[in-house]
Amino acid sequence: MHSRHFMQTPKRIAIVGSGLVGSLLAIYLRKAGHEVEVFDRRKDVRKVEFSGRSINLAMSNRGWKSLRAVGIEDEIKQIALPLDKRAMHVNDKPLYYQKYGKEEEAIFSISRGVLNRKMITLAEDAGAKFRFEEKVWDIDMAEAKLYSGESEEGEWKEYQFDLIFGADGAFSRVRHKMQRQSRFNYSQHFINVGYKELSIAANKDGSHKLDNASFHIWPRGEFMLIAMPNLDGSFTCTLFMPFEGENSFESIKTEKDADLFFQKHFPDINQEIENLKRDFFKNPTSSMVTIKCFPWSYWEKVTLVGDSAHAIVPFYGQGMNAGFEDILVLSQKMKEHGDNWERIFEEYQESRKPNTDAIAELSYRNFVEMSSKTADPDFLLRKKIENWFSNKHPDTWVPLYSRVTFSDKPYAEALAIGDYQRKIMDEVMEIPEIEKKWDSSEVENKILKLLDNKPVFSV
Repeated sequence: MHSRHFMQTPKRIAIVGSGLVGSLLAIYLRKAGHEVEVFDRRKDVRKVEFSGRSINLAMSNRGWKSLRAVGIEDEIKQIALPLDKRAMHVNDKPLYYQKYGKEEEAIFSISRGVLNRKMITLAEDAGAKFRFEEKVWDIDMAEAKLYSGESEEGEWKEYQFDLIFGADGAFSRVRHKMQRQSRFNYSQHFINVGYKELSIAANKDGSHKLDNASFHIWPRGEFMLIAMPNLDGSFTCTLFMPFEGENSFESIKTEKDADLFFQKHFPDINQEIENLKRDFFKNPTSSMVTIKCFPWSYWEKVTLVGDSAHAIVPFYGQGMNAGFEDILVLSQKMKEHGDNWERIFEEYQESRKPNTDAIAELSYRNFVEMSSKTADPDFLLRKKIENWFSNKHPDTWVPLYSRVTFSDKPYAEALAIGDYQRKIMDEVMEIPEIEKKWDSSEVENKILKLLDNKPVFSV
């Protein structure tokens, strides 16, 4: 039985923020017949060089599904490179690969700058109007009025809308206004690790210097480097490292410090040291924050989407995917409830909040895992057993990573099932001489027996 789809009365809608989620929202709202204006304090990113503060994006199932629903998946696929495995660069060991999932499963590497420019153009093509270099200083939430201008002291313009969406990122101006409301819950948590964008140039003939179907990781315990390929043959690299301490951003002060650091820890790419070093001193060191808040909506007129509602650390590659999924869920609620915006916003936030909390938790755990455990033999054996069992019993055991990345089942369900699987694996790892008999029928039967007592949710 199909649920009824309601047409909506066209509204005048403002979106604050022209990033990925704001641009996608603009496309959805235009296709639903609304008048859309997008405000951004920055210059039009299509006219400026990108800032060197980006981690390449990993588009996975949730993101593609949200693009497909609005008819732009194929256009975006043209600027993406599929990665079907991790390439692990562990010192004193040969390079080894870990497949992400089943044969056809891959995440897609996309440059944030390239994607953002494309999304803005697609939103303009759909009829959205963009107002760049217009900073929003204040919002009257009860009246859906927005005040913008070049400076806080200068003259402000007043705009009247029916609805306002805050898509203005982790340090959202729109959310800042909500934070002054009674009973608005808000928390922010910075991790003690920062990141810096570096790059590896293409070969002279434009080809990639490393395998371009892999997500490259150099796990080094306290810190790590990752690299993702771009269409032009280059790699965007991100160095994650503590702000202070022995191996930290603070400890690399001179060119000589940087030379020694890269030679010692990344010997397999030391022909790139000049590039890495140049970027190290040129690009800013950025911090990473988890932000949680609730409610996301006030007066049925102002609502948060994406990072402004739920910023997460980037270690599951799900920030953009979660933001895009917000827009898909929002549009489903619009179809279900027509002009009842109170109900649309209510059900949207009730549906998304537990899931964005879950992906925040998973992303934080993955940070701990990626930096310290990916080179740990016990951890690798554990993953090996999980993959082996999952291949034998694909309907019984879907690994957590696959559940998050290659499905669109709720994040909250992935977290609950992942916790349950972890308890089972803890018991399996206690089996005497597990490293010798990891692929034996004894281990298989033990897991099946433990799964027999499974809790109620579907595995």
